[in-house]
Amino acid sequence: MIDNRRLGVVAMLGLTLGACAGPAIPRAAPPRATAPPPTVVRPVQNNVLIGNSADAIGRMFGKPRLDVTEGAGRKIQYAGSNCILDVYFYAPRAGADPVATHVDARTTDGRNAEVNSCAQSLRR
Repeated sequence: MIDNRRLGVVAMLGLTLGACAGPAIPRAAPPRATAPPPTVVRPVQNNVLIGNSADAIGRMFGKPRLDVTEGAGRKIQYAGSNCILDVYFYAPRAGADPVATHVDARTTDGRNAEVNSCAQSLRR
């Protein structure tokens, strides 16, 4: 006959060794980090400046008041006595040259202005 103490020890030993085996269901490896896709910006505005390069905009208005690059984007600002014009440039697709994709216009006191009228007043 088997002693109850021995049976208990054997059972405990079996449970202890079973716990070391790990989970019965294999776990999936975490996904590897990949580089984010390149930023592609499509214009949503329709004005005379959209689609022009920074060089073309410079030929229209001359030297900008501000020229700021941040990440993949670039902002060029022109100011006159009537309005301030901010032109934003992004590449329309990976590997392409940046073009004007967004334009903001405002009066010198901060109210919204019409982009084409402001651009016309700033042309040299």
